[in-house]
This record gives sequence, structure tokens and C-alpha cells, in this order.
Amino acid sequence: MSVALVGAGPGDPELITVRGLKRLRECEVLVYDRLVSEELLDEAPAGALRIARDDFKQDDVNRLLVMHGRNGRRVVRLKGGDPFVFGRGGEEALALAEAGIPFELVPGVSSLSAVPESVGIPVTHRGVSSTVTAFAANDVESLDAAALARVPGTLVAFMGGAVVGRLAERLIEHGKASSTPAAVISSGTTEREQVVTAPLGAIAAAARDLPTPALVVIGDVVAVREALGALRRSAA
Repeated sequence: MSVALVGAGPGDPELITVRGLKRLRECEVLVYDRLVSEELLDEAPAGALRIARDDFKQDDVNRLLVMHGRNGRRVVRLKGGDPFVFGRGGEEALALAEAGIPFELVPGVSSLSAVPESVGIPVTHRGVSSTVTAFAANDVESLDAAALARVPGTLVAFMGGAVVGRLAERLIEHGKASSTPAAVISSGTTEREQVVTAPLGAIAAAARDLPTPALVVIGDVVAVREALGALRRSAA
């Protein structure tokens, strides 16, 4: 395959898959996301061409992958988390397919479950939540807040840290209880990881000093973290 769309995982460089790391170490061209760790970028061969994705619009990224793939170079498109979970990997795969460029999809560990898990929050838990609804919250005003407020189980908001206050307001306006447990997790799985928990109605104030980007988790599963923490302390 000339182009590999590789998931880098949620932040910790050790959470990339074995296959993903192998492709990275073999590449001749590396197109990478801003949030990918420096440790992973250093795994690319010294002579590889490195291209930061942030310098380009999405259409330009698609053209870059097609161009280098058409030239027969081993290209890795290294994306945070999983390429198909809010990573626009589907768009890039379609561009390659339409251009007749052979490509490979290398799944990554998604922040959807890994980031909450890293702070002791299971997105599903027997007797608490059997469903998970994930959504991008960067355009918070366009969200169907009424539907989200009614959906059972756990809500996971990608890119929600900067708008958590407005997100909470909209959900509460549409009937979500202000007492619903919530968490904001910044730089999940990395050494810079920070997490705050609070009722939905107070989460914006609690999280105001957290760096972005951050993941927001809303639902009763957040309370499981407290139980796990208590058990750990008692075991110690």
C-alpha cells in the first residue's frame, strides 16, 4: 500500500498500535496532526519528509496524499485517536479511492473510551449506562440539544472543553438535570492530563482553568470514578 491512514491513539505515544508504529517507521512521507506527540514523530525515518497538517486546508491535505501516493512513495497520514472517529479519515480515504491510489486503514485507540478510562470513567457500566452517544461540540449552537438531553446513557463531547458552559446550559434548558454528573478531561492519557468533575450545572465553573482541547463526559458513569478512587484509597 502506498498510503496508510494511521490512528496515533489518544495522546500517550505508547497507545499507538503495533501495526501503526510499523507503518510509521517505514514511511517516506509523514503528514501529521498537531496533537500527535513528538515521541511518535521521532519514530519516522530521519530522511522522511514531514508535513504538518495544520498548515493546509482539508482539500489540500487530500491532494497531498494523492500526489505523494501517485508518486509511489510510502505515505503515512498520522491522525490523533482513530482516523474514522471525528478524524476526517473517511474524506481522505474517499479522495484516495477516487484517485485510484492504494491505501490502508490502520485503526487507532479512540479518545471516545480511552480518555475517560484513563481517569477511571467507564463510558458503559452495567446497571448504569448501556449506551454511548458521541458528538463534536465545537459548533455548540448547531447541536440538537433537545435530542441530546433526552438520549439515555452517556454523552461524550469531543472538542467540548472550550464550550462546556454553553453546552451545559443548552442541555439543561432542554430538560437534562443540572445534577447530572459531568467531567472535563484535558490532555487525556498524557503526562499533562487534568480532570475535573462536578454536576452539570456547575461544570463550567469547575473546568474554567483547564487547557483545551478537552473531552467532556456527561452521565451517571462519571460517579463510578469516585467509587474507584475510594476503593483504591482503601486498598492502599
